[in-house]
Amino acid sequence: MFWFIFRQAKSGASQAFTFGRSNLRLFGTSRDRVTFKDVAGLKEAKQELEEVVDFLKNPKKYLEIGARIPRGVLLMGLPGTGKTLLARAVAGEAGVPFFHISASEFVEMFVGVGASRTRDAFATAKKAAPSILFIDEIDAVGRERGAGLGGGHDEREQTLNQILVEMDGFERDTRVIVLAATNRPDILDRALLRPGRFDRHVILDLPDLADREDIL
Repeated sequence: MFWFIFRQAKSGASQAFTFGRSNLRLFGTSRDRVTFKDVAGLKEAKQELEEVVDFLKNPKKYLEIGARIPRGVLLMGLPGTGKTLLARAVAGEAGVPFFHISASEFVEMFVGVGASRTRDAFATAKKAAPSILFIDEIDAVGRERGAGLGGGHDEREQTLNQILVEMDGFERDTRVIVLAATNRPDILDRALLRPGRFDRHVILDLPDLADREDIL
């Protein structure tokens, strides 16, 4: 009986140390590589993302001429328009690791866990640079602050604050691009959309007739 209690306590302690670790999923091996050819339609969206691909491939070109380097790109579109697949294709085209996490996975009932997981996710992406960090359904934590039940200080808002801190902390030569997806850009906190954060917006429309033929 005492052995069972000890084992459970040890297991609980071990899990406590993992609360602050993000649930990042890594894509990037040749087996699961996706490119623009694998994404039917979305020609305009692909063209807009070519600069991100080029920067990840040739960062020196941008640094030498003092060009403004993309940091965050917001993919906006209805569910099912291919936001996640397109984000993976950007990484595949550039040949860099793709770290994927849903914003809802940052947040736990324990205070501070979301911010800790955010720090871990960004640190992991930086260690693997050049890389892409993809935050799916960012509206889960990126809603306008002050609208939560915690008087503006709930776990979700702390997580959002940490995302802003991490993006503001990028050095000029940091070769990490943060892509985020949402189908509710109207509810996002305006601070997310300021220069140096998610100031580039790519709209994914529903497929037209030509796109549907490509898909078929």
